[in-house]
Amino acid sequence: MGIPSIRTLPQDCGACPIRHRAVCARCEADELEQLDQIKYYRNFQAGQTVVWSGDRMDFVGSVVSGIATLTQTMEDGRRQMVGLLLPSDFVGRPGRAVAAYDVVATSDLVMCCFRKKPFEDLLGRTPAVSQRLLEMTLDELDAAREWMLVLGRKTAREKIASLLSIIGRRSAALNMVDGNSTLVFELPLTREAMADYLGLTLETVSRQISALKREGVIQLEGKRRVTVPDFEGLLAEAGDDSDGGMLV
Repeated sequence: MGIPSIRTLPQDCGACPIRHRAVCARCEADELEQLDQIKYYRNFQAGQTVVWSGDRMDFVGSVVSGIATLTQTMEDGRRQMVGLLLPSDFVGRPGRAVAAYDVVATSDLVMCCFRKKPFEDLLGRTPAVSQRLLEMTLDELDAAREWMLVLGRKTAREKIASLLSIIGRRSAALNMVDGNSTLVFELPLTREAMADYLGLTLETVSRQISALKREGVIQLEGKRRVTVPDFEGLLAEAGDDSDGGMLV
């Protein structure tokens, strides 16, 4: 499926698919109107760079659809993927002049952007936005700490299961699916990208995904469409557990 054009995007914030999770999630009608005055949409094709590390950013915004990677390049040219941006994730930092990482669209990407200086000014007079942004920043910190555990201590099988559970959990939250339902989602990364992100070889990623499929933990339709019949079973493979509530 191709990326939607600007004309087909939800101009009404109330119809936005990420409305309940984005930075504007707690805004009242008058606050949404203020955001609407400074927002615009941007489309990026798969493989296109959103911003390079060190470049000035004149916007901040939320991923509406698609996925992007955060990548850091060392002085000797080695690159490391350090994060993923999924729908509803926030891009950019108010008060920071330049980008800290390369942001690259992994799939076709749609972003709801806000002009940076007006957005920074708006934070001071709209507590709902500033509080939500703080919550999202703390959630991002928690996710980064969780990912340190994944990369540092988990086996290859647990790493693959952890990544699948993270993507599945986000898909469920965006679609408001509870933890007792069968999860179906599109895997937004190639196996090569998964290997890069997890610090594994391509062969190991393929072997572990095949094992999870063979044992019925996941079902695959093509290379990207994943069905998880028992989410708690996937969490067990990841070395995690579930409280049985809404997947967030």
